[in-house]
Amino acid sequence: MSDIGSDGVLAGVKELSPIQKLGMHGLVFLIIFGGWEVGARLGYVNELILPAPTSIAYRLYEMFFVTGSIYWHYIITMYEATMGFIIGVSIGMGLAITAAISPVFRRYWAPYAVVFNVTPGIAVTPFIIAWFGFGWSSKIALAALVCFFPPFINTLTGLLHIDKDATELFRSLGSTKKQFFWKCQIPSALPIIIAGLKLAMTGALIGTIVAQFFSASEGVGILMQRFAFRLNMDGSFAALIVMSLMGLSLFTLMEYMDFKVLYWRRHSRMEEVGAKRKRKWLAENGDYSS
Repeated sequence: MSDIGSDGVLAGVKELSPIQKLGMHGLVFLIIFGGWEVGARLGYVNELILPAPTSIAYRLYEMFFVTGSIYWHYIITMYEATMGFIIGVSIGMGLAITAAISPVFRRYWAPYAVVFNVTPGIAVTPFIIAWFGFGWSSKIALAALVCFFPPFINTLTGLLHIDKDATELFRSLGSTKKQFFWKCQIPSALPIIIAGLKLAMTGALIGTIVAQFFSASEGVGILMQRFAFRLNMDGSFAALIVMSLMGLSLFTLMEYMDFKVLYWRRHSRMEEVGAKRKRKWLAENGDYSS
């Protein structure tokens, strides 16, 4: 019978190798999509509602390599989401820094920021279209609105909640406000700021696609809507997969930035893992240093 280890997991359970883990993922994939394919081909699943995976895969192949129709829609959507992200993050972080510096501004601005956040983006889409028109600007505006709040609240929280020991150290060294801001507050707040940027990036993509559903002549969102109106479900699912790939690529980009910017956390984790393995080895083999 297995025992509970010090780390709260079952001790004695053999950890799978990377190849075994990959094999398990492949097995789960085959069970899900194989059952889906067989059910669709045998008529247990209505292909008008849920098309077979091979039909969706063929539609994707056609969109990327035969007609090439997806590329322009992909570029337009990425452009609108990226511009919305840049604008929303710039405004959110700028206001957060101002609020962190000025308690008066923070006291009177924060309630309005919360109101912006709790208002569903889809509810204000008609107003944004009326104000900015049917072109790119309305999609960029909604993307900026949706992705504004995470950078604002994360940046503000990170700048205000600094380690007390670090604060006292900088004060004892006689640092100026500018030095304290750039050398203490910003580095300390970076992990939570980047977490907010990850949320903002996916939010910008969601806002762009929602705006495209309402008014667009080009973009992955309107492409999916056209397929759905024609009851072309394999095309709709193909467009949905493209959206997922877009979100995954944007999130991977933010993960890469996290990896590069917050390099010191990586070294800290490596030291922690090394210490944990050392403790495990000593527990199993005994400490012979004495």
